[in-house]
Amino acid sequence: MGLKDSIQPITYLKNHTADLVRRVADEGGPVIITQNGRAKVVVLDVEMYDQWREATTLLKILAMSEASVRAGRVRRQSDVFRRAKEVIRKARRRG
Repeated sequence: MGLKDSIQPITYLKNHTADLVRRVADEGGPVIITQNGRAKVVVLDVEMYDQWREATTLLKILAMSEASVRAGRVRRQSDVFRRAKEVIRKARRRG
């Protein structure tokens, strides 16, 4: 679906909802709905929405990690693994 075909006025959504849903589901691309000539909403199929959410989550984690590194909130890998082994060892003794 080309960009030109993916932009539709809200009246198209009102009059062709089932067709629009079928098209989005079959072709997978988003459809931009306009109101008064301005983009208002995007219609996505569920799979694409899930992918978008996962990508957004990963980007947020990456941004938080970069901020932690810049702020000096880091530990050496060997220290982290040593501490994890200690915690596991203590948990096994208790359990």
